Amino acid sequence: MERGAVQGAAWEPDRLTPRQIVAELDRYIVGQAEAKRAVAIALRNRWRRQQLPPHLRDEVAPKNILMIGPTGVGKTEIARRLARLTGAPFIKVEATKFTEVGYVGRDVESIIRDLLETAIRMVKAERVAAVEDRARAAADDRLLDVLVPPPRRRPQRAGSPWEMLLGSLGAGMPGPAEPARPEEEEDWRRHRQEAAARLRSGQLEDQVVEIEVEDQAPPMVDILGGPGLEEVTLNVQDLLKDWLPRRKRRRRLPVREAREVLAQEEAQKLIDMDQVVAEAIRRTEQAGIVFIDEIDKIAGRERGHGPDVSREGVQRDILPIVEGSTVMTRHGPVRTDHILFIAAGAFHIARPSDLIPELQGRFPIRVELQPLTRDDFKRILTEPDNALLRQYQALLATDGVELEFTPDAVEALADMAARANQQAENIGARRLHTLLERLLEPVAFDAPDALQGKVVVDAAFVRQRLEGVLQDQDLSRYIL
Repeated sequence: MERGAVQGAAWEPDRLTPRQIVAELDRYIVGQAEAKRAVAIALRNRWRRQQLPPHLRDEVAPKNILMIGPTGVGKTEIARRLARLTGAPFIKVEATKFTEVGYVGRDVESIIRDLLETAIRMVKAERVAAVEDRARAAADDRLLDVLVPPPRRRPQRAGSPWEMLLGSLGAGMPGPAEPARPEEEEDWRRHRQEAAARLRSGQLEDQVVEIEVEDQAPPMVDILGGPGLEEVTLNVQDLLKDWLPRRKRRRRLPVREAREVLAQEEAQKLIDMDQVVAEAIRRTEQAGIVFIDEIDKIAGRERGHGPDVSREGVQRDILPIVEGSTVMTRHGPVRTDHILFIAAGAFHIARPSDLIPELQGRFPIRVELQPLTRDDFKRILTEPDNALLRQYQALLATDGVELEFTPDAVEALADMAARANQQAENIGARRLHTLLERLLEPVAFDAPDALQGKVVVDAAFVRQRLEGVLQDQDLSRYIL
């Protein structure tokens, strides 16, 4: 029986239909309808698989996706937004980071280890949020103990010569103590209730208190070695953390900051990390998404031998993870059979057919993303929820500048972005970031000291700032 059938059965990916998924992606990404449809179907198929009988569920493998297209057209953003829609563990890796076994470089299995760590952080954050109220209440109790310390108990007086002799021999050692007097207890309770009322009303937020917290810094362990030994380092640190006593240190903080520190510490006590890890492993296996970028950089088949790291060797190392294997991590084994892999590359020089046949077969869905046009740039500037012009307007509004872009300014910016991509390297939508930074540089610098109020950006201002640089092709290669 698979792990998902035992633990965390209440969790499953969002039941979004493919049309709903595409509609959500359209809010942030312009165009690329074919790629959006492919990832929407892949995501829905994961939910469909969860509805199958257990004997058939394990037989249905995810249909991995290969995205082909130039930089800056939305490959990474589609995968990232897809993961956010479902709350699935997601990791983006560069294929060029990894190397063939036996050479210096990252071990490909670290992809799955990093994905699991991401899932653990996600599940832990959810569990911490679930116990937030209890953790803050416990933190307030600890703050009250600091603000109004309980009355100290006095040591008992020796009642006989023998007790007096033992008391003198054991001077400085803790001994039996008398309970606090009733009037002292009553006075302490009254002061504590008053302090609790002031704490709830926010009157003590700026008062500095001294609290005792656990030192979270793990012992530093340096191990020199080759690929894969980062896991050994982490295991040694875990062993030392379990064997060595937990160190505590005192910190002086305002009450508002001390409450957050203490609440985090109390939340750690309220959650079961074994359950967190088990749920994280389940989510990684059943809903994890790995985005492998720049896969075209390792495409190609060597025709000879040489000192360089074999690109085909890297592909063969990645293959077992993609086709389904068990990766050992410090939290336990993780199966990769149902993790969705999305690979992407520009493939300017290499072609998808240059990948080894076994790896090609593991990416049955191939979608080609189209280069962005002038009309696409206009839509990117204005339509998405996170449109670039809205971002700059919100940024400058914090300094009291009301930024307004006229329609002809948007037209001019889109036209210049398309021209710049034709004259220099085509970097897609990232060209708009470069143009807008140069366009708004004087406004961003003068605000708020020498500039306040409404600022209108029209086509004339755009041409004044950018036309000269765009016409000088040598200069535009360095600036734009």
